[in-house]
Amino acid sequence: METNTICHDCQKWNDQNSVFVNTAMFEYDEFMKEFMYQYKFNGDYRLRLIFATCIKDFIRSHFKKTNLVVVPIPVSMTTMNTRGFNQVCGLLEYVNYQECLTVKSIDKPLQSHKNRQGRLSTAQPFELINSTTKNLAGKNILIVDDVYTTGTTIRHAVKALEEVHPASILGMTLSR
Repeated sequence: METNTICHDCQKWNDQNSVFVNTAMFEYDEFMKEFMYQYKFNGDYRLRLIFATCIKDFIRSHFKKTNLVVVPIPVSMTTMNTRGFNQVCGLLEYVNYQECLTVKSIDKPLQSHKNRQGRLSTAQPFELINSTTKNLAGKNILIVDDVYTTGTTIRHAVKALEEVHPASILGMTLSR
């Protein structure tokens, strides 16, 4: 799905004084929907290896900034206890990453159970893990997520990470 144009969502978010840009590797089509269902919701952790190498290669070829810190979107403790793994960390099997964010313990419906309006109105779910953020000032941060639906999740991560004063924050998702 790689393209050099700015998508409608990024244009709309940029109208709200945001300069964040996300790059998606693939289109969220029927194949990707089935993959995500099997991987995330049926818990087939072996499926992470289908994309792990191409994600590593994609990051190396598209994000050549120095001092790059890869930050995965975290999952809640409830999801971790139910699923047993963070699907984004699984996809980053061959990439060095730093877990800098955690999900606040708030009882709420899962993102996958919300419609577009529900996702857009989600309150900030993330907070920084203080012990991991000391060396992020001035670094280039790449936030990685599995699926870009409305952009709300990754933009909440951006807002949380802006507190550490990085040089830049970019985003990458497996699909959109």
